[in-house]
Amino acid sequence: MDISLISPAASRSSNGNYTTAFRWKRILQTLGHQVDLTQDYSGADCDLMIALHAWRSADAIQKFKSHHPNKSLIVALTGTDAYRFIHSHPEQTLKSIALADHLVGLHQLISSTLPEQHQHKLNVIFQASTLKPIRPINIKSNFNACIAGHLRDEKDPLRAAYAVRSLPCHSKIFISHYGKAHNNEWAYKARLENIKNRRYSWHGEISQALLRIKFSQAKLMILSSRMEGGANIISEAIMSDLPVIASKIDGSVGLLGEDYCGYYDVENTAQLKQILLRCENNKSFYQTLIRQCRARRHLFTHCQEKHLWKQLLSKID
Repeated sequence: MDISLISPAASRSSNGNYTTAFRWKRILQTLGHQVDLTQDYSGADCDLMIALHAWRSADAIQKFKSHHPNKSLIVALTGTDAYRFIHSHPEQTLKSIALADHLVGLHQLISSTLPEQHQHKLNVIFQASTLKPIRPINIKSNFNACIAGHLRDEKDPLRAAYAVRSLPCHSKIFISHYGKAHNNEWAYKARLENIKNRRYSWHGEISQALLRIKFSQAKLMILSSRMEGGANIISEAIMSDLPVIASKIDGSVGLLGEDYCGYYDVENTAQLKQILLRCENNKSFYQTLIRQCRARRHLFTHCQEKHLWKQLLSKID
């Protein structure tokens, strides 16, 4: 098939949506399809459109359906679609969902955010890891935890920094944060935290190759988000054999499972502090997190992601 793949994020952006779209392009090509990845729909003829983001791609979605009402449309729901824009911008978001022949979600709980009449359209496609794991490096001086995510409101990015401010002096927990600031205000906050908090260090954006090394040096990965559509960084951590501490939101529970032991309540600094200390001081609990993450690895392989796309496209062929 000739496929038009729409991603509102700019080409070569480090934005998670563009990274997802680019990976999907390669998967679809390996399945034998021709794929044109663009930010908007030009009106060109194609057999199928896949639009990433129901709200941000709303114009492209409506343009495609007006040109080709009988051709198939897949709309991939992001975290902001499911947990923000479906409420703040319901007309455009729900219209995109209604026009879609099929919906893609990145975790198992996202169907609960959809109107009941559209839930049957949903196909869950877990994102595979793009990192190639290397052997963990045992660093005994610190109990290193890392954050790999941009600094913006949805990520609650400094929650881990707040949690380690008042740790006991004998604790060896240290937070390393990798990701660019969304704006100057977040950059200022992170730099100020760097100065005031000896247990926190913000390093800005780094390459995937360097992140792979940082993962090998860490004991934990922290995801403190207020909302996620199914964060690829969870699959990156799991496939790198790095246990996760996550805020208890649907986007993380849908990837890690209901019974995962590494959750804390959103924005609850005290709970995050306690679970960090428990990981540092309770070897049995820490090993439990490792075992639970390893039990989810089969969900995040490239073969599994390719299989799920092949399964979805078979409904269209």
